[in-house]
Amino acid sequence: MKAVLKSFVKMISKEKLLVTVSMIGFLLAAICASYVAIFGATIHPEGNMQSAFSFNAAIAIFTLSMAALLQVSGLNMSSRRWIRWGLVVTTLIGYGIETIQHFRGFNPRYTQVGTTMDIFVGTFFGIISLVLITLTVIVAVSFFRIKDENQHPFLTLSIRYAFLSTMVSFAAGICMSVLQSRYTGADGNFIVLHGLGFHALQTLPILGWLTERAKFNDKRARVLIHVGSTFWLISIILIGVQTILGRTIFEMSVLAMLVVIALLSWLATSVVSFLGAVKYFSSKGNEAEINLNV
Repeated sequence: MKAVLKSFVKMISKEKLLVTVSMIGFLLAAICASYVAIFGATIHPEGNMQSAFSFNAAIAIFTLSMAALLQVSGLNMSSRRWIRWGLVVTTLIGYGIETIQHFRGFNPRYTQVGTTMDIFVGTFFGIISLVLITLTVIVAVSFFRIKDENQHPFLTLSIRYAFLSTMVSFAAGICMSVLQSRYTGADGNFIVLHGLGFHALQTLPILGWLTERAKFNDKRARVLIHVGSTFWLISIILIGVQTILGRTIFEMSVLAMLVVIALLSWLATSVVSFLGAVKYFSSKGNEAEINLNV
C-alpha cells in the first residue's frame, strides 16, 4: 500500500503547477465549508456557499486527476505545456467566479436578479467551461490514439472508459446551460449526473492502475477493467435516464436499485484489483517498486 501511494505522489509531483492549483481549490472549499458551518449556506438573494464548496472541491479533484493523466497521455512536451496552462487559467478563473459571486449573493451562472455585469460574468463562465471541455477532449483523444502495446495497456484502457463517462458528464453540463438550471421535472437534478460522470476520472483509472500493480495475466486484467468500467458507465446512463424523467436517483425505484447494483459491481472489481496489488507488493516486501516510466 505504501509503495502504491508513493508511486502516485511521485507521478503527480511532475505537474507541480497543476497540483498547486488543485491545493488552492481545496483551500477555497475549506473556507466555504467553514462559512457554511458558522453562518449557514444561504447568502441572499441567490448565493449558496454549499454550491461554492462542492464546485471548488470537485474542480480541485479534477485538476489533480488531470495532473496524473497528463503523465501517461502520450502528448508531447509542447502540447502538455499548452494544456497545462489552459487548465491553470480556466480553473483559477472558475474558482474566482464561483466563489466571489456566491459570496456576493448571486448565482454565478444563471442569475435572475443580478446586474448586466453579473449576467456577463455568467456568460463568460459558460465560455470558460467550453474551454475546459475542449482541453479535456484533447487529452481524451490522445488516449484513444495510444497503441494497445504501450507500456501501460490496462491503465490506458481504463482511462478510455473514464473519458467516455466524462463525455456524459459534459452533456449534463450542456443540458444545465440550455435549461439555465440544474433541475428537471419534479425532482430531477443534472448536477448528480454531472458530478458522478466526472468522478470516473478517479474511479476508473484507479481500477486500471491497481490491475497493473496486481500483475494479473492479460486476460484476467482486461476482463476486470471491461467489467468494472462497463458497470460504471451503465450506472451513469441509468442516472441520466432517471434525471431526464424528472426523478431523483435517491428515491426507491427500479432504476435507482439498478444503479446501486451497477456501482457495487464496479466496486467489487476494484476490491479484487486492490487486494491483488497489495498481495503482490507484500510478497515483494520493501524491494517492490512501481516503475511508471513516464
